[in-house]
Amino acid sequence: MIENKLQKQRFEYKFITKESQVQAIRQFVGAHLNLDAYGATQPDRSYPVHSIYLDSKSLLTYTDTINGSRNRYKLRVRYYENGDDKPVYLEVKRRQDRAISKKRAIIHRHVVEELLNGVIPSMNHLHEKTREQFDTLISICQLIETLEAKPKVHIKYFREAYEQLDSNAVRVTFDRNVMSEVIHKIEYKLVPDFPVSVFGDKIILELKFTDNFPLWFRDLVQHFDLTSGSAAKYVDGLINLHNHHLITLNNR
Repeated sequence: MIENKLQKQRFEYKFITKESQVQAIRQFVGAHLNLDAYGATQPDRSYPVHSIYLDSKSLLTYTDTINGSRNRYKLRVRYYENGDDKPVYLEVKRRQDRAISKKRAIIHRHVVEELLNGVIPSMNHLHEKTREQFDTLISICQLIETLEAKPKVHIKYFREAYEQLDSNAVRVTFDRNVMSEVIHKIEYKLVPDFPVSVFGDKIILELKFTDNFPLWFRDLVQHFDLTSGSAAKYVDGLINLHNHHLITLNNR
């Protein structure tokens, strides 16, 4: 199981790169960070990440992103592997200007559907029964209820991650093979039935930090002539599904 190393508040910069650059970038990053312990046990240093994005009927969180709202959020159910005993992560990811904050409640996978249908949260829903986790679960469920949010898109990709040994203050990730699929209910698929590629063979490089900007990030960007760009997996996934006539977007 993926260890919970959530960066609750952070800053992040995204770059689009290509496979031919990854080896050199990896060596540069490796001088400062260590390969994620879970990724080290996986083929190609990468592990699969699955996110079921939740949104309102009118796709409010998608629209807020498209419109460039300075204060916006996304709701998702995240999982990494299958098995009735494997937990899932109910998450809210907020953006306020350039700052990113994340909250996640680690819950039993068999209770997700009932929580989305309005069942009152309880400690029994939680994988880790703590007051902090319970408060997080309540706040996320309130957002779900307000939006009447339902599953819209399943996003799958492979993540190669690097981090500090004893801290989550600095993290670098490579995300590749990002695929999207229309979904209307909670299904823990490991392989999408009708996937659509979101970024093709491009690699999404993310530089993340919680406190002070690491000066070596600047050196990395300059050395490889990287250009910061947008790569919103949910939003770009929706747009690609729309372009393939698999979903309708109200504002397109």
